[in-house]
Amino acid sequence: MREALDQWDFVVAAYAVGVIGTLGMVAWAWFDMQRAEKRRDESRRK
Repeated sequence: MREALDQWDFVVAAYAVGVIGTLGMVAWAWFDMQRAEKRRDESRRK
């Protein structure tokens, strides 16, 4: 058990938040882009 806080815990947590946030934004943009392409294709068929 440690008594002092280690700064590397915060560094790792910050990187984890950054990576997870980036992957979340990429996934959101990907699905939104697919939905927009589907709507575009549907509007061209009409």
